[in-house]
Amino acid sequence: MSDHEHGEAIEWLLENWIARLADSLEGTTGERPGGVWRAVEGVPSGAEDVLWWEQPLSLGESATFWAGAPQAAWLEIGSQVLRGAGIEVSDPHHARNTYLEVLSQACSGLARAISRRVGAEVACEKGHENPPLANGVAAFAIDMTLGGAPLPPLHLCLLPALRDAFQTGVARPGPNAIAAKSGGAPEPRAESSDAPRTLDLLLEVELPVSVSFGRAQLPLKDVLKLTSGSIVELNRTVSEPVEVIVNGCVIARGEVVVVEGNYGVRIQEIISREKRLRTLQ
Repeated sequence: MSDHEHGEAIEWLLENWIARLADSLEGTTGERPGGVWRAVEGVPSGAEDVLWWEQPLSLGESATFWAGAPQAAWLEIGSQVLRGAGIEVSDPHHARNTYLEVLSQACSGLARAISRRVGAEVACEKGHENPPLANGVAAFAIDMTLGGAPLPPLHLCLLPALRDAFQTGVARPGPNAIAAKSGGAPEPRAESSDAPRTLDLLLEVELPVSVSFGRAQLPLKDVLKLTSGSIVELNRTVSEPVEVIVNGCVIARGEVVVVEGNYGVRIQEIISREKRLRTLQ
């Protein structure tokens, strides 16, 4: 690769990483953060509080990058996501796990963007917490704002093999990789609105759907007294909508109707992402 091609590949990677991270945060906080990147000299030193995540990709040997966040950054990101779902942060451990979930979504989004660029399916392989190599990596700082306030700089380090693999158009088969399509032409840029090809594999998956008319809590002694004809009072009035539950998560509410002798539900409200998060707590 020429120096120009090297520079273009790095610029593309950094811009897409910022975009995918912004996608993940926008989907959970309702606000899209801004971000810019800048090159730095080597792996940041004196930052013992940085939480590093090493993420290999099924793109070739040593096709790996590291995403780092100082404690103040991951704590703020995790806290804002939880607050957006109406959850008060009482333990930094919860904020940390939430940040790692946001990071996982961003990594998956970047893998899909790379797939479109190289014309072959690229997947995230098993990642883990681990600091980057001291030498041989290109290091960058990412300045982002969230909720109108700047975050401490985030970090991204990558091995040259990841950058070079952009020009090959061939992905290395991995445990999570899907067979690459032959003859695909690399795309110069990836758009966040493009649907991943792997989505087609999920469209035929069947999920359990149930309708909840209400709930009640009874002492065990009252449960043992239940017989045919007993009435259990629920926590919902007859005028309140029922809940539509898909795979254990409330996704909508509606009214009960009768269609050709069968009960049905007319959807009246689709639950927002934030409310769906609260139903999982």
